[in-house]
Amino acid sequence: MPVGDPHTVRAFDEELARLNEHIARMGGLAETQLADALQSILDGDEEKAKRVIEDDTQVDDVHMQVEEEAIRMLALRQPVADDLRTIIQSLKAASTLERIADHAASTAKRVHVLHEGPAVPPVKSAVRMGWLVLEMLKQAVDALLRRDVERAVEVWNRDSEVDDFYSSLFRELLTYMMEDTRNITPCTHLLFVAKNLERIGDQATNLAEMTYYMVTGKQLEGERPKSDTSSFTIVEPKHYEG
Repeated sequence: MPVGDPHTVRAFDEELARLNEHIARMGGLAETQLADALQSILDGDEEKAKRVIEDDTQVDDVHMQVEEEAIRMLALRQPVADDLRTIIQSLKAASTLERIADHAASTAKRVHVLHEGPAVPPVKSAVRMGWLVLEMLKQAVDALLRRDVERAVEVWNRDSEVDDFYSSLFRELLTYMMEDTRNITPCTHLLFVAKNLERIGDQATNLAEMTYYMVTGKQLEGERPKSDTSSFTIVEPKHYEG
């Protein structure tokens, strides 16, 4: 924190608080984007999906504000130690939240095809995976805003839950595509949805790592819990006797 003139110190504290408010707004927008994208898939609501895609610009606008204010603070305040970490990690968090919103918008873009095509059971599985990811995202944003290290570690440890769900859904989608060629189009789009959700889970875990480093000045020790087996999944075609 800058030392010297108390007015300067108070002004810097206010700037840090404003930066945190921007991150909170980005987090809230990203959470809403993801929730609406999932609900639009579940309901086949193309209008809601369209709004998710259009509202992505709101997240981009706040992201630009974070970048502008953070760069100005780095240039004028020359922060050190905790304050420097806070600003740098806020910049990284803003970029992460912007990517999360992009994935939510990409998910919403699949609603039209899914709504127009034949209904397939894995839609509900994909949405359930989405609710899990949304819960992780909310916890990660809350941990970041509250500087809650314990909560951040909880999110970090849940990354394998998303991987397990993704691997199971990946196999389920392949099975449905093999059973009936009419399922190929909707299931392919659901594969893209599932990958978007898996990436959002990864980004939520990234936010947790940022929180830990911001507060402690140290990296989380150990390998990130991972259990995605989709790269090795082989589904054998069924053989029917005539």
